[in-house]
Amino acid sequence: MEFRFWPISQLGKLNVSMLLVVLVMFLLIIDFVRKRRPKNFPPGPQLFPLVGTVVDLRQPLHLEMQKLTARYGNIFSVQFGGLTFVVVSGYQMVREALVHQAEIFADRPHIPLLQEIFRGFGLISSNGHIWRQQRKFVSATLKSIAVSFESKVQEESRYLVEAMEEEKGQPFDPHYKINSAVSNIICSITFGNRFDYHDSNFQELLHLLAETLLLIGSFWGQLYNAFPLIMRWLPGPFRKIFRHWDKLQRFVRGVIAKHKEDLDQSDLGDYIDCYLKEIEKFKGDTNSYFHEENLLCSTLDLFLTGTETTATAIRWALLYMAMYPNIQEKVQLEIDAVIGQCRQPTMEDKEHMPYTNAVLSEVLRMGNIVPLGVPRMSTNDTTLAGFHVPKGTTLMTSLTSIMFDKNVWETPDTFNPEHFLENGQYRRQEAFLPFSAGKRACPGEQLARTELFIFFTALLQKFTFQAPSATALSFDFTLSLTRCPKPFQLCALPRC
Repeated sequence: MEFRFWPISQLGKLNVSMLLVVLVMFLLIIDFVRKRRPKNFPPGPQLFPLVGTVVDLRQPLHLEMQKLTARYGNIFSVQFGGLTFVVVSGYQMVREALVHQAEIFADRPHIPLLQEIFRGFGLISSNGHIWRQQRKFVSATLKSIAVSFESKVQEESRYLVEAMEEEKGQPFDPHYKINSAVSNIICSITFGNRFDYHDSNFQELLHLLAETLLLIGSFWGQLYNAFPLIMRWLPGPFRKIFRHWDKLQRFVRGVIAKHKEDLDQSDLGDYIDCYLKEIEKFKGDTNSYFHEENLLCSTLDLFLTGTETTATAIRWALLYMAMYPNIQEKVQLEIDAVIGQCRQPTMEDKEHMPYTNAVLSEVLRMGNIVPLGVPRMSTNDTTLAGFHVPKGTTLMTSLTSIMFDKNVWETPDTFNPEHFLENGQYRRQEAFLPFSAGKRACPGEQLARTELFIFFTALLQKFTFQAPSATALSFDFTLSLTRCPKPFQLCALPRC
């Protein structure tokens, strides 16, 4: 019998190969064990090693979640890389989680990108005592500022009308005019001043903000959140998020520094002034989280959320008016009857304008601006629909499922203001949660509704919006942190 011996060099290669195979198998087993659903955890699609749930990345995530709802029901679970979500759909299930169990689902999960840029400060990504302290202060401050808020919106609406008059009825993209107007409201509240629409620094800030939000909500942003330990070391378009955020931070830090120099303790001032006084008030208090990093992050929170969501809603509103001229005409008839052509709209007019109010509600429903809400996290073990939801579970609420529920809306896929009308009067719909619900509902909801009503009525008071000739408008959308219309052009024809 003849014996053959492997050369030492080949034995070395074989040992290395076997070691790699064993290592890979070991990692896959660990990943499989880690990804196993706990006992009585909400069901969901098959989980694959490393990636978790496989979805069609060419489709918007909220629509993929709708497909899974049809298959698994109003509560199921998915995993994307290292992130596990319990997804709840339908008004009753969402209300159970956000309202009936509001205290349990009051935290934010650790979403890698948001943690990177906010570091647990501010309002969006903070939790526990930090969040409660900051939320209480923001709510009280916005309420005190709200006394003059309506007049600020009225003033800014005049600038927006003038900016659209400059187009002289020719086609233009309304995106940055609207974003400039809405952002100026936040700037007035937080910084104490507005910016001219042609200010190059201001426009750069708006572009940085828009691109940052687009990248966070993009495939690259989702990939970073799913595999942060790997993505942190790789190049890619997502790197712009951090570069842009640094520029936004530098700008706000400069504004804060100027406020510190000019601070008048006897004057109420703007949001930054109020916060700086709060820092001084709690100086030396070890339980206080009033410091400049929280001021920086909460100011950026307001700038981010206060600009993009409301501006997106107004863009959807103008697009729907151009696409449905008969509805636009009814709104204008109501404006003429209640306000006329000369006087500026006020919030007192709103209760006398049920049709306009219904149209704006339908814009928020069909626009579906935050289709999956903002994720929550359970602070304790709980039960939803009989399933066990452990402490620390991330909850995703499908607001899309509510906005287009055929059991709630007569024509869910059609723009129909009659959804919010009954005998000619505005009808509140319980299953209408464009600003979410519970402890983490949008703190600026009333301010946003004021902006939306005054800007919208001021624009339709002065202009009729229509598509440029030989141009077909569409409801195609892009997902950033919001669901926003793809760039489009309109003609703003003066009504006089």
